[in-house]
Amino acid sequence: MTATLPEPAELLGRRVRLSPWSADDLPGLFEAICRPEVFAGGFGGGPAGLPVGREVFDVWATRYYLGDAGDATARPFTVRLEGGPEHGRVVGATKLADFDLGNESTHIGWTAYDPRVWGTAVNAETKLLLLSHAFDHGFGRVKIQADSINARSRAAIEKLGAKLDGVMRRDKRRVDGSWRDSAVYSVIIDEWPEVRGGLEARLAAWGERPVELRAA
Repeated sequence: MTATLPEPAELLGRRVRLSPWSADDLPGLFEAICRPEVFAGGFGGGPAGLPVGREVFDVWATRYYLGDAGDATARPFTVRLEGGPEHGRVVGATKLADFDLGNESTHIGWTAYDPRVWGTAVNAETKLLLLSHAFDHGFGRVKIQADSINARSRAAIEKLGAKLDGVMRRDKRRVDGSWRDSAVYSVIIDEWPEVRGGLEARLAAWGERPVELRAA
């Protein structure tokens, strides 16, 4: 099956809705992810990359999700809660990008969530929607990576069922000037039925209840 570039589209789950990223989402994103604990593990270049103030955040987030020149092929999404008392609340952002159609590979990344939904069904359902979207469009490999020292993010990736491909040493410069080693994981099409089943089982165990914000 030949990979095809997905058109911008909303991805709807039971507990989250992924909408194509929009500048109108910036106020909600600022509240959700412009927090020291979000950047502490390496997101956005690490702790020193935390934007100070709304104006700085807006410029940073626009560049981070759209790229300096606006990457026409990237598919950034805003993550919102679906159902329950917090229906429609922005709780994070993510992106499907780095499309290599010939080699049928892509990358889920640039992901951050409001700490008040960490440990809930949000990440599992977000990844289920994104992985399904990628494999439905003919991709055979989906990369997911994290700063090698970010134990929380690496544990979350491993819990998805992704396999460690290796650690890329001195891969990216952090905002503070230090160098990041990137732990690179992937899910390939052969593994997808098992990974999908695991994610669906996790979500089934969550039950019918919607996701609600936890105490900060």
